[in-house]
Amino acid sequence: QSYCHRLQHDMYFLTSTSRLNEQVVDKIILQLNRVYPQILTNEEAEKFRNPKASLHTRLSDLLKHLQKKGDRHCQEFYRALQINAEQLFNDLPSRKILKTSDPTEIDTDKEQYMLNDRGPVFFLACFSVAAGLALFWYCCNSETQVVGRARRILGFSPIIIGRHVRNICMLYLEDISRN
Repeated sequence: QSYCHRLQHDMYFLTSTSRLNEQVVDKIILQLNRVYPQILTNEEAEKFRNPKASLHTRLSDLLKHLQKKGDRHCQEFYRALQINAEQLFNDLPSRKILKTSDPTEIDTDKEQYMLNDRGPVFFLACFSVAAGLALFWYCCNSETQVVGRARRILGFSPIIIGRHVRNICMLYLEDISRN
């Protein structure tokens, strides 16, 4: 997205009341007038710093003027805005769109929780299933003679394993012990 389009998108936000005060606008105009490359001529700077006109009018005229001049002028305006009003620069609508639309940029807030977004209950559930499967496999192995012990453990585990699953496991263990 070009700087001219961004400036057009941000124009209402910048010209709304109490966003920019006179001192900040004057600093931006002076910076655009004095830095290399010179964006505003002396006459243009005086026109946009005219105290007789309202701040809203001067700022609107400045933004329209910069859009007519081209992308480089709009880019320098954003640079001056960042230097003189950084908080406002960070709150611009076009900045928020750029932050969310850049696919190569890593969002550190999301990255922190990406691997741990399910919480401790999910971990306990997975661990319980894994422990149950390991116990079940160990009990089903014909070389081990711990069926009686496993039956006692499964008999006292209505909290860990649901009643329906426990009944199936008990039936299976009874079948194994008969064979």
